[in-house]
Amino acid sequence: MNTISKGFQQEQDLNDIVVRYAKRWYWFLLTIIILLGAAYIYNRYAVPKYDISAKIQILEEKGASSELAVFKDLDFLGGKQNEVEDEIEVLNSRSNFIEVVKNLKANVTFSQVGDIKESEIYNKVPVNINFLSPDSLLYNAKHIFYIELTSKSNFKLRNKEDELPKIYSFGKNISTPVGDVIITPNIQFFNAYEGEDIKIIVNPITVVAQNFKKMVKISTIDEFSKILTLSIEHPIPEKGIGILNELVNVYNTNAVLDKKEIADRTFKFINERISDIYSNLATVDQTAQEFKTDRGLADLQSQANINLNVGAATQQELENYRNQLNIASAMKEIVTDQNDTNETLPSNIGISDPSIANSTAKYNQLLQERNRLLKSSNDKNPVIVGLNEELQSIKNGLAASLGAMENNLSLTVNNLSKQQSRINSKIYSAPKNERALRDITRKQETTESLYLYLLQRREESQVALASTAPKSKVIDSAYLTDEKPISPNKFKIYLASFLLGFILPFSILYAHDLMDNKVHSKSMLEKVIGNYPVLAELPSVDKKSQKYIHEDDRSVLAESLRILRTNLDYLIKSKNSVDRNNVVLVTSSVSGEGKTFVSSNLSMIFSSTKKKVLLIGADIRNPKLTDFFKEDKNVDILGKAKKNNKLGLSEYLMDHSIETDDLIKTMLVHNNTIDVIYSGKILPNPSELLMGDRFKNLIEEVSQKYDYVIIDSAPLMVVTDTLLISPYANHTIYVTRAHITETKVVDFPISLQKEGKLVGLNFVVNDVKESNLGYGGKYGYGYGIKTKKWWQVFS
Repeated sequence: MNTISKGFQQEQDLNDIVVRYAKRWYWFLLTIIILLGAAYIYNRYAVPKYDISAKIQILEEKGASSELAVFKDLDFLGGKQNEVEDEIEVLNSRSNFIEVVKNLKANVTFSQVGDIKESEIYNKVPVNINFLSPDSLLYNAKHIFYIELTSKSNFKLRNKEDELPKIYSFGKNISTPVGDVIITPNIQFFNAYEGEDIKIIVNPITVVAQNFKKMVKISTIDEFSKILTLSIEHPIPEKGIGILNELVNVYNTNAVLDKKEIADRTFKFINERISDIYSNLATVDQTAQEFKTDRGLADLQSQANINLNVGAATQQELENYRNQLNIASAMKEIVTDQNDTNETLPSNIGISDPSIANSTAKYNQLLQERNRLLKSSNDKNPVIVGLNEELQSIKNGLAASLGAMENNLSLTVNNLSKQQSRINSKIYSAPKNERALRDITRKQETTESLYLYLLQRREESQVALASTAPKSKVIDSAYLTDEKPISPNKFKIYLASFLLGFILPFSILYAHDLMDNKVHSKSMLEKVIGNYPVLAELPSVDKKSQKYIHEDDRSVLAESLRILRTNLDYLIKSKNSVDRNNVVLVTSSVSGEGKTFVSSNLSMIFSSTKKKVLLIGADIRNPKLTDFFKEDKNVDILGKAKKNNKLGLSEYLMDHSIETDDLIKTMLVHNNTIDVIYSGKILPNPSELLMGDRFKNLIEEVSQKYDYVIIDSAPLMVVTDTLLISPYANHTIYVTRAHITETKVVDFPISLQKEGKLVGLNFVVNDVKESNLGYGGKYGYGYGIKTKKWWQVFS
């Protein structure tokens, strides 16, 4: 049973919540209409955006493998994914976007000014603007001006939207805050915009580049793939396509320029070496010429051919190693003495050690990447710091490798020199002239071979420069992925607005209910007070309505009071006692909650059953009962009570000579007759008077004479008077006022009931809205005058 009861209670609470929010349907409807209207306006005037995409493949460098390539299978020290991520950073660098803006001249935009929104004009601009100021000034300028195309010869220009325009002729020099400009008509597209207002915006190039950088998204299609996807969302598809294509073009162009820089450096180094060797070759040739001329030698027969041939071979090998030693020494000197960290190293200069060539190529590649990143960053960037450390490491390795190579070559040269000495000792027996001439010939041949070798290397470097390939391959040039715009999504916006139309008022009403601490209805009060009975709830009464009910009254108020009478009469008659159980105390928390209204009308509803009813005004500090009856023209005082109209409860408590009959005034209200004891005049010691036996004796006397005694007492939380007279009452009606009385206030009379200071505590909810009458406003009383709602007028 407990489970069924809890389930029923939860279902009832849920129904109450649904009914409570359903009664406020107009807020939901109004919010939905407003939000759907706002969604329509947004969809009507929002600038649509299109999705543009492009794909490129990052190409591998040939001939320069990384020293860390052996660690590619590990998760550190390099790898393909790291290489691709580095290229993404390079591609997405700020310097690249600055070049894109410069190439597209995107820092100057044209827009057609409409009544509500502006539409950017791209490519098909009606006028051409030539800025005469230097690029350094234009690239950092920020200015907006407006042009009205009045005719093909004249136009109006203003620097602010609300200032008066000036008339200028096309082709004239015009002074502006961004320098002098010359504006000429673009005849091809001029007619389409004639008479229109054109807005021209000049933005700093760095700001535009940063905006482009935020719009462009770069990602890989797979974790280890070298294919990159570039995408952008832009309101003008042609402009978005141009941005992506130009970005790829700038990226490839910069890569080609980097390779050209290395080739130029290598070409310069080889040229310097060729110049030195050419001087040596000329000297050797001059020496041979002078030797033969001085001695008159034309041709010499070879002696000891075998020794000479062996000596020649040894000498050639010796010279080759000496050349290698010279090149290694020169390269080592460049590496160790180079102070400019931005200068690349010469490569492909004939050093036979492949590790040195690969290290040189790796050094140049990392150096170019570092210089490119420095254009849009600084040397504090962690990436730059890492590259500097890597460059220094490679440089130290090069120096060590070249030093080791120099030592090995020196040792080889020494060995060959000793071997050559042994061969020469065999030739010394030959004629002196022939030996000297042969020495000169050997030097001449060796120097010539090295000279030809460097010439070949120089041509190879030029061929490599001419065949330089870009760093990426374009798989798909930028294209529009869908003809329909991706934003705004009208259906989603309407759906979101519709849902928000429910959520927003529900959230506000729910928050209001959470913070609401007032009593609003009988059902709500019953949840707060628990087992204490709520006898009735009384509807709101406007100022035009009568304050008292009459005998045949069928209003909602009259029916509510009849329910109160029935419930109270049941409590009175249910107690089996010799003493009368008919004294009812009516009180409230503070003044203004309607206790006088309830006590008066409760007396009227009891008297309508032909019962004897006495209404006592026990609030002798702030009497309200006298004014309450005097204000109504339908109230009349009957009989001898008119003579003692000024006597009241306070006079009775103070003057022992006054009898009870002297206080009672018989009132005729409409067709109902009740007896009333007014509060009397205000005295300085009401509490002391109420503590005496006079009030007790009064209650004991009248409770025997009347069927019902209703006491209109003072507010319970303001003064102590009610607690002084509460022991003489059999029932206590605590009046709460809807939307006024706080829920925590009702804890006070309950605690007094538990302490025995109040007797027979019951509650009444006053001033309840008609829509809240009954349990959750679902039933109501149904006896009032029914009026049609606005939607029922024609039904």
